[in-house]
Amino acid sequence: MKIPRHQTEEPFDLVIAGELNLDLILFGLPLVMETERDLLGTGFVSTLGSSSAIVAHNAAMLGLRVRFATLVGDDDFGRLALDRLKQAGVNTTDAIVDPSTTTGVTILLPHGAVRHSLTYLGSIAALTVEHLNRAHLAQARHFHLSSLYLQTGLHAGIVDLLRYLKSAGLSISLDSNDDPANLWGYPLYEVLPFVDVFLPNESEICRMAGGRELDEAIQQFADKVPTIVVKRGRNGCRIMQDGRIADYSGVTVNPVDTIGAGDSFDAGFLCAYLKGMDMATCARAGNISGALSTLSAGGTEAFRNRSLRESFLREHGFPLIGD
Repeated sequence: MKIPRHQTEEPFDLVIAGELNLDLILFGLPLVMETERDLLGTGFVSTLGSSSAIVAHNAAMLGLRVRFATLVGDDDFGRLALDRLKQAGVNTTDAIVDPSTTTGVTILLPHGAVRHSLTYLGSIAALTVEHLNRAHLAQARHFHLSSLYLQTGLHAGIVDLLRYLKSAGLSISLDSNDDPANLWGYPLYEVLPFVDVFLPNESEICRMAGGRELDEAIQQFADKVPTIVVKRGRNGCRIMQDGRIADYSGVTVNPVDTIGAGDSFDAGFLCAYLKGMDMATCARAGNISGALSTLSAGGTEAFRNRSLRESFLREHGFPLIGD
């Protein structure tokens, strides 16, 4: 099954204004690491990182026309990350290269089911609304926002930007990702009134709700967002829409690495959502694409492997996106 990718047609299906960095993944280190010791890993991978870019890359590989606006430093990490997006067919003409900043980076240390995640923000926090071309963003059907609490430079103008995009007719989705401070304050509740699809994982939404159980946490946001999609890893997802809650089973795989699985879920879900498919189909698309991403290290490598990607999508009945 070949899924077509579109690079130049207008309007875009999906536009993302977000962070861009590489993930440096070091396997085999102990969970508790001694200082002043030379600790040896068993494997190393450098991949495209950042939640926003993983969604953009994988959505493009699944057939969506994607535009990506970002800010990077004038350095090799920024060039490598931009090049990886371009290879996937993502339009990066609105990317800004700023010599005054340094491209951010995340160092990931997987330890089985858990991992250490160490991030230097750099350009991740430097992107502001003033860097964005609103008219270009509006040339799309849907706007997606990730990493709300890492992209602190967007906070000052994000509400006005979302208001503008809604008035231009775009639908909007949000995956806040983690809050390193675990406070879940501004600007979450300020942006939710503009959000059509909210895509937290189970841990995140429970912590947002002050440690409540999942169903109580979902109810806390039920009157704020029309559609809440809670990602639950191997357990699939739970969706509330129009007051109704349903569970959708995940796809069973033997994961190599779960980094980026939630962002890959977002990409698949949005592909089906923007095709006008029902929630069950959107959930299935998200669960399949999330599972696919776990078959290689990092959030995009499985999608870059054409043979693996197409055989897995065919095997699991991924809803065909595109003509």
